[in-house]
Amino acid sequence: MKTLFTIVTLGLGLSLANAQTVKEADVPSPVKEAFKKQYPSAKAEEWEKEGANYEVEFHENKVETSVVYDSNGKFMESEVEIKESELPKGVADYIAKNLTGKKVKEAAKITDAAGKVSYEVEIDNVDYIFDSNGSLIKKEVEKESDGDKD
Repeated sequence: MKTLFTIVTLGLGLSLANAQTVKEADVPSPVKEAFKKQYPSAKAEEWEKEGANYEVEFHENKVETSVVYDSNGKFMESEVEIKESELPKGVADYIAKNLTGKKVKEAAKITDAAGKVSYEVEIDNVDYIFDSNGSLIKKEVEKESDGDKD
């Protein structure tokens, strides 16, 4: 019974974690309206459905950005690509100590609806998530076919 519960829980978690690309026409109007209100000059490049939420990817001032909204258009979080040099000292120290010789593929600053900031660093298909002070929160292994178009 314990094994079955674990399998079902794991399967549900994986299905919710996988984002699916959706056509803009399939994005609820409140979500599109919230995006246009928050970023009036931005043009959506891609929409994804993540569980019950919608993520829009776009460039703002030539910076790769994504924003997540719930199905009612409520802002959930934003993720803005940053330079490695813009990461907090704690993140740089963690990389230097634990990932010697590894190259940062991508870095981002994440801000949630409450204004809480965290950082994401991608190294060797692993996303390292840090809090605003640079302390490691978690590691997430990326799937090869996650749809990135780098």
